[in-house]
Formats: sequence, C-alpha cells, structure tokens
Amino acid sequence: MVKIYRHESLLGFFKGMSFPIASIAVVNSVLFGVYSNTLLVLTATSHQERRAQPPSYMHIFLAGCTGGFLQAYCLAPFDLIKVRLQNQTEPRAQPGSPPPRYQGPVHCAASIFREEGPRGLFRGAWALTLRDTPTVGIYFITYEGLCRQYTPEGQNPSSATVLVAGGFAGIASWVAATPLDVIKSRMQMDGLRRRVYQGMLDCMVSSIRQEGLGVFFRGVTINSARAFPVNAVTFLSYEYLLRWWG
Repeated sequence: MVKIYRHESLLGFFKGMSFPIASIAVVNSVLFGVYSNTLLVLTATSHQERRAQPPSYMHIFLAGCTGGFLQAYCLAPFDLIKVRLQNQTEPRAQPGSPPPRYQGPVHCAASIFREEGPRGLFRGAWALTLRDTPTVGIYFITYEGLCRQYTPEGQNPSSATVLVAGGFAGIASWVAATPLDVIKSRMQMDGLRRRVYQGMLDCMVSSIRQEGLGVFFRGVTINSARAFPVNAVTFLSYEYLLRWWG
C-alpha cells in the first residue's frame, strides 16, 4: 500500500475500477438470475417457498456451479482489462515522461484486440471458469447453511443473519478460489510482452517450481478482507429485492 501511494498517489488504488463498475450489475444479474432459475428448475419451488421447503445442498451446489460457469464467460473480458490496468505501474505524471502502455479501459480493450486478436480478450478464461464454477457452489452452500443454522424453521432470515452469512460465504468462496485466481491473473498478464507459459498447467507447474506451493495463496488475506463486506451487502440486497418483487 505504501509503495503504491508513493509511486502512483491515491489514484493508484483505483486502477481498473471503471470496467468492474460498468459490468458488476450485469455479472451479478447473470449469477443470481441463473442460480435462482436453476434452483427453480431443480426443485420446482419459488424463492418465497424455499424457507418452508428448503432445497437440498446438492441442488444448491449444482445451481451455484451453473451460475458460476455462465458468470465466468460474461466476466472474462472485463476481468482481463481490470487485471492489465491494475498491473500497469507508472509514476506520477511528470513532464516529458513516456505515456503508459494503456491510456484507459477502452484503449486497453482495443490494444488487446489489435495485438492478440479476439481470443486475447478471453485470455485466462479457462482458469476463471475453473475458479468460479465450484467456488460459487461453495459460496451459496455456505450462505444457505448459515442462514438455516441461525433462522427458525419456516421463517425468513433476519438482516443480521443475512449479513453475517453473506460475509462468511464470501470468505469461504475466496479461500477456495485464490489458488486458481493466482493462475488466472498470471495467464491474463502472459502475452503482455512475451509469452511465458504454454498453458494453464505449465503456469501452475512453473509457479510451484519457482515459488513453492505458498504461491497459490498469495493475496488470500486481502481477498478475504474484501469479501466479507462486499458479499454481506450483496446478499442483503438480493434477499430484500426478491421479497419486494417476488
């Protein structure tokens, strides 16, 4: 944090923010929409009926995995651009200093398309899919399990329960996701100057050889710290919107 501030000022902490803001509504609507509708198909019960007739954890996991799989392909280009912009380091603007490689998210997307082709915008998509498919299943199982544990049978969970369950669901999913998140980010940065990895498996093997198994949990602390408040609010919004509109 100190190095980012010294080198790039406060603006360095907000790199790559515009595309996630532009895409978050679409990505979350795909995730929660696919999850709810897949659960409806599997159980034939609406959201309002699920407290009286709770679905099995297997159904919750399968619905979550389906949502995670489809979310990953909507998210892949946006996530790639975010990672490229966040990893681009340049000092505070100085007269005569060379401009950064990417001038912004649109310029980044256009540059990737021009230099790496359409497939370049989906670099790391397989790692992203492998990250999100099972971990989103874990995400929803953790949330539902905690809600059931602390809610009287047949009732809706309280706001406090939803906040705590959503927060811990976010932490659980990120702890599970971080190893593939590391690989995904490295694959996305590969090709920026020259190709280092032959594929996802080569990236994993090379990372272990050079940095040991601990490399797969790099960033897990900051991911978990971010996950609790973000997912607590996400689930509270989800529950209240479904109750109002259900």
